[in-house]
Amino acid sequence: MFVLFSSAMILWQVSQIIHGGETNYISATLTLYVSIYNLFTSLLQLLMAFSGNRD
Repeated sequence: MFVLFSSAMILWQVSQIIHGGETNYISATLTLYVSIYNLFTSLLQLLMAFSGNRD
C-alpha cells in the first residue's frame, strides 16, 4: 500500500513541477528525493520479506 502511495506522490510532485504549481524548486527536489527514497526502502523491505531462507 505504501508503495502505491509513494508512487502517486512522485507523480503528483512531478506534475506540480511541470505545470508550474511548485515555485520553490529546492522544496520540490527534496520532496521528490524523500519520496524516491521511501519507495526504494519499501521495495527493499518487500524483497527481503519474500526472499526468506529456503533450506
